[in-house]
Amino acid sequence: MTTNHYDVIQEAGAAPIKLWTRGVPLEDEARKQLQNIAKLPFIHRWIAVMPDVHLGKGATVGSVVPTIGAIVPAAVGVDIGCGMIAARTTLTASDLPDNLADIRSAIERAVPHGRSPARGGRDKGAWDSAPALAIEGWSQLVSDFEKICERHPHLKNTNNLNHLGTLGTGNHFIEICLDEDQRVWFMLHSGSRGVGNAIGSHFIELAKQEMRRWMINLPDQDLAYLPEGSAHYADYVFAVDWAQRYARMNREIMMRHVVEAMRKAIPKPFEAQAEAVNCHHNYVQREHHFGKDVLVTRKGAVSARKGERGIIPGSMGAKSFIVRGLGNEDSFCSCSHGAGRVMSRTQAKKLISLDDHIAATAHVECRKDADVVDESPAAYKSIDVVMEAQQDLVEIVHTLRQVVCVKG
Repeated sequence: MTTNHYDVIQEAGAAPIKLWTRGVPLEDEARKQLQNIAKLPFIHRWIAVMPDVHLGKGATVGSVVPTIGAIVPAAVGVDIGCGMIAARTTLTASDLPDNLADIRSAIERAVPHGRSPARGGRDKGAWDSAPALAIEGWSQLVSDFEKICERHPHLKNTNNLNHLGTLGTGNHFIEICLDEDQRVWFMLHSGSRGVGNAIGSHFIELAKQEMRRWMINLPDQDLAYLPEGSAHYADYVFAVDWAQRYARMNREIMMRHVVEAMRKAIPKPFEAQAEAVNCHHNYVQREHHFGKDVLVTRKGAVSARKGERGIIPGSMGAKSFIVRGLGNEDSFCSCSHGAGRVMSRTQAKKLISLDDHIAATAHVECRKDADVVDESPAAYKSIDVVMEAQQDLVEIVHTLRQVVCVKG
C-alpha cells in the first residue's frame, strides 16, 4: 500500500487541492488564493500545489492548474515562459582561476542584465545594437510576432529584438556551479522579457474586460478567464505559445554568450553540453491527464514526466538540483521550480541586513550590495525541506553549489 505524500483541501462546490507542502510553511494568503482558484468551474480533477508555494499575483506561485474549455491568463502571469537552462562542461573546479571576480565580470560584459530607470538614454538591460545570435534568433520568431501585432497593434512597440539574449532583473540570474564530482556547470534563469510582460498584461486586461461584459462574478478579478471559442482565446493561446518560444530562445542565446565569454576567460579548452533540458516553469501547454486533453498551467512549477530532466534552483547562496521526473500523475507530472519565497521583497529589505546577506553569500562571487538583499537566502524557504516534501515527484541526479552568481 502506497502512502500519499500530499495533503488535501476539499471545500463544497470547489475542486480539491492536493498540497505537497509537508514540513514547508504555507502562508494564509496563499491558501486563500488557492481556494479561490479551486472555485473556478472548469478545473480538471484538482489543483496540485508544489512545496515552494507562495502568494502570487492572480494565481499562486507553485501551483499546477489543469483546465478544460477555458484559460486564465493571470495563472500564467506576465513572465511567460520563465525557466531554466543548464549545461555541464568538461571543466572541473581546479580549472577555474583562484579569483572569480574576473569570471563574473566577463559574464556581466557578455550578457546585458538589470535595468536602467526609464528617463531616456540607453537601458543597460537591453542591447544597444543586437548581436548576430539575437538577430538570427529573431528571424525565426518575427513572422509569428507580426501576426500577433496585426490583431493587437500596440504590442509592436515593445522590447522584443533588443531584449533577446538578455537577463532581466529580480530573481533572474546566471551562475557557475560545481556538482558533487567538482565538475563545472553553467546555469541561468530568465524568461520572455519585455515583450512577454506586455503580452501577459494585455491579455489579463482583455480577460477582465470580458468578465465585466458577461457580468461574471469572480472570487478574485485576477482570475478572469477566456473561454474556448471566445473573442480573444485563440489569440492568447497563439501569443502565449510564441512568448514561450521566445523565452526558450532567450535562454539559449544567453547560454551561448556565456560559453563564449568563458572560453576567453578560462585558458583551458572545454566543451559544454546541455545535460539538463531547457525547461519552462511559468507556462501553459496541452497535455493528456486522466483520460482528457487539458490545458495545464504551471505557475512556478516544472514538468516532471517519468525520466524527464528538470532544474530546481535554490536561492543565491543555497544549492540547486538537476532532477529526473518520477511521472507522478497526482501532481499532473510536476515538481517545484525552486525554493519559494518566505518574505516579500519589501519584507526582505526591512528584515535582512547587508551584513546578513554578505555572510550568507560568503562562498559565492556575487553582488554584496543593499539592492540585492531581497534575493538573499533568508528570503527563501530551505531548499532541502522543499526537496524532502516532493520526494515522490522527482529524484535528484546532481546537486550543484554556486561559486559565481550574476544578478540583474
